[in-house]
Amino acid sequence: MKQTQYVAREPDAHGFIDYPQQEHAVWNTLITRQLKVIEGRACQEYLDGIDQLKLPHDRIPQLGEINKVLGATTGWQVARVPALIPFQTFFELLASKRFPVATFIRTPEELDYLQEPDIFHEIFGHCPLLTNPWFAEFTHTYGKLGLAATKEQRVYLARLYWMTIEFGLMETAQGRKIYGGGILSSPKETVYSLSDEPEHQAFDPIEAMRTPYRIDILQPVYFVLPNMKRLFDLAHEDIMGMVHKAMQLGLHAPKFPPKVAA
Repeated sequence: MKQTQYVAREPDAHGFIDYPQQEHAVWNTLITRQLKVIEGRACQEYLDGIDQLKLPHDRIPQLGEINKVLGATTGWQVARVPALIPFQTFFELLASKRFPVATFIRTPEELDYLQEPDIFHEIFGHCPLLTNPWFAEFTHTYGKLGLAATKEQRVYLARLYWMTIEFGLMETAQGRKIYGGGILSSPKETVYSLSDEPEHQAFDPIEAMRTPYRIDILQPVYFVLPNMKRLFDLAHEDIMGMVHKAMQLGLHAPKFPPKVAA
């Protein structure tokens, strides 16, 4: 597993995490900026979730606050994890309707981008849509499938997750909107993903599984759902059969240059 400079903060005996004031200030900067950037760009289901979560602006929320809302809407919870977790733990959590949240926040020096998913990315990017039953159902099914999958199958499932939950777009009556948490927590990618610069493809799960990606660049291609219910429908289709088909067909050529070794 990759190494990270970040260390997740531990809760006290009552489950309370005491973040220093400078970390609350980073949260305030991030959420204030990003709420402006997503205006007119985020899908309505995500915005509905933002309304329900009522995230504080002046401090990092406690996980218990998030759990009250998720528990009441879809039965999900968030689970405190270290900065990086193995695939096995990730799938175990999703399969039990628990979404992993690393209890650290990026430094001011990495305000615009960091490779590790921090508490801002997980809570602001992903938790709003976990209030949506269709999205929550897909995420739960995904976790159960991943838990039973082989190592090679998990790599294909990871691409499906990347192209939907992290970097998915969706058609709506108001035009193309964003639902992927990796986009919605990034000011640059929020604007870029809806521009004419990247490629946009109609969502096809097998094609998504066959599409390579890099985590450290703006995505060259985004898959666009017809609506949020498509994820719910996908949860009740033969996803592992699609994985098998994607493995037979093999990967597409990357649409990006290879990463240069440091």
